[in-house]
Amino acid sequence: MEGTVESKELVINLAKLIDSHKGENTVVLDLRGLNSWTDYFVITTVRSQAHQTGMMRALSDFLSENEIEPINPYKSPTDFGWALIDCGFFVVHLMSKEKRDFYELEKFWFKSEIIYQSSKSS
Repeated sequence: MEGTVESKELVINLAKLIDSHKGENTVVLDLRGLNSWTDYFVITTVRSQAHQTGMMRALSDFLSENEIEPINPYKSPTDFGWALIDCGFFVVHLMSKEKRDFYELEKFWFKSEIIYQSSKSS
């Protein structure tokens, strides 16, 4: 599925799911051609540990429904601030506002194309 139109649509659908679970300022970056290890980043801001945990459950259900096995299954999201879910052709970043402001992933990957951006902002 990597690099296909279907993979792009799947990642955008995932971003919309994240938005429906109140992820804030969700973006999908197209990293194809900029690195050799993933095609997309999905980045969103979560408000609390409980929000992060709920988001992880929703993501787990989505991944199962689409027969995607994370490379690093996140068993217990106890550390609030930054949860990274590596699914091979895409990586999901659930970040607190403080971590997101500090690491500025969108600025680091400034050459990437934004293929999805929610209308909600943090």
